Amino acid sequence: MLAPICLFTYNRPEETGQTIEALKRNFLAKESDLYIFSDGAKNVSAEEKVKAVRNYIKAIKGFKSVTIYESPTNKGLARSITEGATEILKQFGKVIVLEDDLISSPNMLNFMNQALDYYQNMPKIFSISAFGHHLNLPEGYGYDVYLRGRPYSWGWGTWSDRWDSVDWTIVDWESFKTDRNQIKAFNRLGSDLFKTLEDCMEGKNNSWAVRFAYSQFKQNKITVSPRYSKIVNCGFGKDATHCAATYNRHKVLFDNTGKKTFKFTDELELTPDISKQLAAYNSISSRLKSKVLNFLIEKGIIRNINNIKVITNEK
Repeated sequence: MLAPICLFTYNRPEETGQTIEALKRNFLAKESDLYIFSDGAKNVSAEEKVKAVRNYIKAIKGFKSVTIYESPTNKGLARSITEGATEILKQFGKVIVLEDDLISSPNMLNFMNQALDYYQNMPKIFSISAFGHHLNLPEGYGYDVYLRGRPYSWGWGTWSDRWDSVDWTIVDWESFKTDRNQIKAFNRLGSDLFKTLEDCMEGKNNSWAVRFAYSQFKQNKITVSPRYSKIVNCGFGKDATHCAATYNRHKVLFDNTGKKTFKFTDELELTPDISKQLAAYNSISSRLKSKVLNFLIEKGIIRNINNIKVITNEK
C-alpha cells in the first residue's frame, strides 16, 4: 500500500501550482491518494489568495483520489501539520508530507514509499527525508541514502509509532535549557536548533519542526536522506512565511535521473564526516554568509546565486 500524501497550503497560489504540477509528474502520482489541508486566512489581506488557492486545488486531477480539508480559521503551519498528520497517520500508519513550496522529482514518491517500507521495522529510524544536501561522499559509496541526526521539513515521511512518541510540550525543557552539554550536543546537528527551540518555548515562534527534531535527538534516533535530493524549495522570496530570503544556502544535487528503485543501507550509525558536512550547512558562519549575500542581492550589488544542480544521469 502506497503512503498517503499530505499537502499543506495557505496563500501562495503560484507556488502551490508549481508544487502540484511537479507532484503530478511523479511516476506513482496516479496510484497515490492526496490529502490537501488548506489553512484559513490570517487577515483580510490574505483572503483573496487563500480563495485563489482553494479554487485551484478543487480542480486538481491526476491522483488516485484528492481529499480537501478547508479550515474556516487560520491555524498556522504548526497546528495545521500536527493535526493533519495525526489524522492521516491514525488512518494509514504512515504518511508523506509536503508543504506548498516544494518541487519534487518524478521519482520522489518511489523513493519515499520504498524507504518507508524498508525502514518501517527499524525503530532507530525516526523519519525519512525527501530532501538531501549535496555532500562529498566517499569514493565507491554504494547507497542511494545517507544518515543524518537532524530531520528536515522539506518533504518528509514517518510512521504513526514514531509520530506518537513526539513530546510536543517539551516536558523536560526546564532541565534541558540549563544543561550545557545537552545544548552543545543538540547544536551539533545545527547551530540554529537550540535558539529556535528556546524561541518556541518562549512563544516567539510555533515551530513544529524543531520540536520534532528535539524528540528525535532525545530518543537518539536518526533520519534517512536521499543521496540525490528529491526536493528543491521554491519558497525563498519576499512573500515566504519562513524563508523570506532570496538566497538558499543549501546546495542540492536534484535527482532527474528517472531512477525507480533504490539501494538502502542497514548501517544505523552516523558517519562523522557526513555529520560534519551536514552541520556546516547550518553553522554560524554559513548562516552569517547567507545574511550578507541576501543583503547584497536585495540591494542589487550582486546577482542571486543558484545552488541547485540537476542530475540527469546517475554517477
